[in-house]
Amino acid sequence: MSTIERRLLELGIELPPSPEPRFTYVPCRQTGNLIYLSGQDCRINGELMYEGKLGRELTIEQGQEAARQTIINCLAVMKGYLGDLDRVAKIVKLLAFVNSAPGFADQPYVINGASDLLVDVFGEDGKHARSAIGTSDLPFHTPVEIELIAEIRD
Repeated sequence: MSTIERRLLELGIELPPSPEPRFTYVPCRQTGNLIYLSGQDCRINGELMYEGKLGRELTIEQGQEAARQTIINCLAVMKGYLGDLDRVAKIVKLLAFVNSAPGFADQPYVINGASDLLVDVFGEDGKHARSAIGTSDLPFHTPVEIELIAEIRD
């Protein structure tokens, strides 16, 4: 068992299978030693764990849970592509979108649910550059969508 897989088990996380795209795109694209993940959401077994806007239907804590689940789905995509998460050298960047009610300005707090999990899993190599952007809506009314860039080892 790989080091990262052992760490996930310690955290009580079992990765789902890598989700299949529903539209015309690939979930992951590699160029050089970087992999770029397409936007993921907070689905569990194909169903969104939450729907709606932060600051209206959802609390910051629910948004953090959604962001955490979104990162679990990102890890599943990376494992599906790489075969072994120990190949991840570091997390480089997150681009996170938060479905926000008018006036909601706490997107960074919401996305900490994702960032904290990456640090829990990868340690210092999980620290990353990040943007947390509020938007008026997201596909299927998901509360959070996250793209990720990671550096990988051969």
